[in-house]
This record gives sequence, C-alpha cells and structure tokens, in this order.
Amino acid sequence: QVQLVESGGGLVQPGGSLRLSCRASGSIFSFYSLGWYRQAPGKQRELVATVTSGGGPNYADSVKGRFTISTDKAKNTVSLQINSLKPEDTAVYYCNAQPWNPSDPAGWGQGTQVTVSS
Repeated sequence: QVQLVESGGGLVQPGGSLRLSCRASGSIFSFYSLGWYRQAPGKQRELVATVTSGGGPNYADSVKGRFTISTDKAKNTVSLQINSLKPEDTAVYYCNAQPWNPSDPAGWGQGTQVTVSS
C-alpha cells in the first residue's frame, strides 16, 4: 500500500499563506487521483481539492480562488498552496491517493495541522 507523508502545516495569521506537500512512496502515475482533505474539530472530513490523472483540478467552493493543487511527477508529490487563510481553514489536512482500481484501498497520509489564528 502506498505511503503518503505530508509536511508544511503550522500556525499562521489570518490572511497568511502556507504550502502543504505530500510525498508518495511510489509513482503518482499509479493513482487515478490525488488530493487533499481536511477535518476540523467536531466535524467530518471534507474534500478540499483533488486532481485526476489527465484531468483538471477540483476544489471545494469554500477554497476556490485561494487554494491551488499541483503535482510534481518527478518528485512523486502533490502540493497544496493555501493563500488568504481564514480561521475557518483551521483543520488537520490529509493527503489522499485513489488507485485506478476502485477495489484497492485508498492511501491516506498521517495528517498535518494547519491553525489560523491571530
């Protein structure tokens, strides 16, 4: 099963920026989609942004225009540039990899905390 390791979380003031990165243990070509989810305290995990192989990015309405997902196939990474952070963006952010075969388990990272506070 793929191993996903996130980095880049932290404490930032409202309006600030962060860049989250997720490195996969194998080639990202082996996945149908890569993405980021987040889970705030007391809330369900929600989709933030995904990108499918050969397709464009997909964003949650709450982050459109502020978040940008990108991949680096040479480094087997998927990144999330987060700008104009708001307190409501505070959550644990998880990297996700969906295999081509829907019967295979999805990969999840361990999560990285993003806290937006003044």
